[in-house]
This record gives sequence, structure tokens and C-alpha cells, in this order.
Amino acid sequence: MVAYGLDDRMFQGDDIWLKPLKFHLALVVYTGTLALFGMLLPEGSLASRRWRLYLGLVAACILAELAWIDGAAALGTASHFNTTGIGSALYPLMGLAAVILTSLSLAMGLLFWRERQDALHLSIALGLILTFVLTVPVAGTLANNPGHLVGTPLTGARFPFFGWSVEVGDLRLPHFLATHAMHAVPLAGLTGNRTAVWATAAGFTALVGWCLVRALQGLPPF
Repeated sequence: MVAYGLDDRMFQGDDIWLKPLKFHLALVVYTGTLALFGMLLPEGSLASRRWRLYLGLVAACILAELAWIDGAAALGTASHFNTTGIGSALYPLMGLAAVILTSLSLAMGLLFWRERQDALHLSIALGLILTFVLTVPVAGTLANNPGHLVGTPLTGARFPFFGWSVEVGDLRLPHFLATHAMHAVPLAGLTGNRTAVWATAAGFTALVGWCLVRALQGLPPF
């Protein structure tokens, strides 16, 4: 935030520190949500030596991701889709780190799955598992594309705040939705209705799939 206020350089039409800022905030939301959900698990669920080592690995991957994104901004270059020079080595490594840090949602989701008799715990389990199951293939598709757009926009019109293209396919939208399965599906658990939970999980999965297919076709979502 300090760099965003002091450094007025632009990169691809945006402030060069906007992307790092978004990633910092996104990881606060991700880890904060997992921390809150963790309070609902039986005491001691995450206390074993194996879990502590795994959580340490996830934390290291998060720090590596942020150092990579912040470093690229400081150098005035791209972090993602950068396959030149050292970027050709770092880009796939950071992809692996992203999979590892996302796997924490799957691991915690499987813990909640054991408590799935309760509608809220079922919704958290499904939301966390879907976060991993949907995010990894969508993010992989995005990473293997030359960029986040499929097609060439004519005017550059974008969704307010989020910045997704409203003219052509934008793979950032299905990626965003996939990572927020951990928030969308547990909302249904607040109803206490297991049928509502399953219906929400299925509907949200279909929505992510719809947006991904539309983006790959070079079309905006709606």
C-alpha cells in the first residue's frame, strides 16, 4: 500500500503495484477464512507434527508467491506470463507453490468431511474441497494461455472494480469464482438444510464451468 501511494509507474494500463496489492489482500482473505473455519474443527485437529510441517510449507509458499509478485513489480516487469530470462524458471515454480498453498483448502475440507453430519460442516467441507478441485484446473488453463484474455477487445471496456473484460473471454473471472467456492457454498450451510448445501455446490460448480467455457470461446460471461 505504501508502494502504491509512492510509486506512480504504470504497467499494462494499471498502477504497477495494483496487482501485488490485490494478491496480498486475496491471501489475507484466504488464510483468514481458513483460520476461522479451523476454529470449528475438533480441538487438536491441526496440532500434530505432520500438520505443523505442512502448514509451515504452505506459509513458505505464500511468502515465495508474494516475494515473486512484489519483486516483479519493483523491477517494473510482469510476474505472470513472463517466460523470458529468470521468469522462465520462476513461473513454473510459482505455479507449483500456488498448487501447494491451495491444497490447504483440500486438506482442511477433508477434515470437515468427517463431520459432515452437520449441514454447516458439510457446506464448509464441500466449499473447501471445491476451492481446490475447481481452482487448480482453471488456474492451470489460465497459466498455459498467452494471457488472461481470449480475443482482442476493441474498446477495453471492463467490469467495474474487478477489471474483467466485458467484450471478450477473460479467464480471470472463472478463476476468481473458483477460489471463492470456500465462501459461496458455506453460506448455504447457514440454512441448516443439507439439500440446499448440495444444490448450491452443484450450481456453483456449473457456474464456474459455464464461465470457463465462455471465456475459452472468447466470449464474455453474460
